Amino acid sequence: MNTKAGNKLPAWLPFVVGFLFVALFASLGAWQISRGLEKRADQQMFEDETGFSAWHDGMPVRPYQRLRVTGRYDGDHQVLLENMIVNGRYGYYVITPLFGMDGEPVLLINRGWIPKGAIEDLPDLEVPAGSITVRGRVGHLPRAGMKMGDAFVAGQAWPKMAVYPSADEVSAELGRDVQPFVLLMDRDEEYGFVRTWAPTGFGPGKHFGYALQWFAMGLVLSVLLIWNYRKKRFN
Repeated sequence: MNTKAGNKLPAWLPFVVGFLFVALFASLGAWQISRGLEKRADQQMFEDETGFSAWHDGMPVRPYQRLRVTGRYDGDHQVLLENMIVNGRYGYYVITPLFGMDGEPVLLINRGWIPKGAIEDLPDLEVPAGSITVRGRVGHLPRAGMKMGDAFVAGQAWPKMAVYPSADEVSAELGRDVQPFVLLMDRDEEYGFVRTWAPTGFGPGKHFGYALQWFAMGLVLSVLLIWNYRKKRFN
């Protein structure tokens, strides 16, 4: 008995599956365009050279917004972010807490990059006492593509080394809440180190390029589906 006819797939099924893939490619292309527009907006924000806005706790901020904050440094509880590469060299970002008004979450200040070396060879991390005004841009802690293990080694003395810590992990070490962003100290500010800030990740051009590829794949598949449908219909 011939069972091939009973197992034959419906003629319309390849077209349905094909157009589902076309819809998927179109959605991926649209997402890449959306990300590209976001990256373009981030670049424009980063290139904005307007003045520094005075910041206060609870104030909404935008990525790379230029801010002016006032408080006092906590030089006794600084964090050194390991494995930071600048100009092809390994080193640390120096993260220094800045206290504002009583009870406010601590604002973390990224004071820039220092080269890797023995603890005794580290540059002077001293900060001024008393109230100080610091200018910089809204940023965040560096993020790892993949992170294994704890960010901090238990029992370290200050300043503490850390590997891609989250804001919550820094908060736990400090024993205080921290603000949801980090201030990237302006390169013209005193008490800082090497500061070569730039928008993270690749630029909008790559996103637009990926979008073009997804749309092209969708277009080619659509043409093939239409051609195959017309061929079957007229044959």
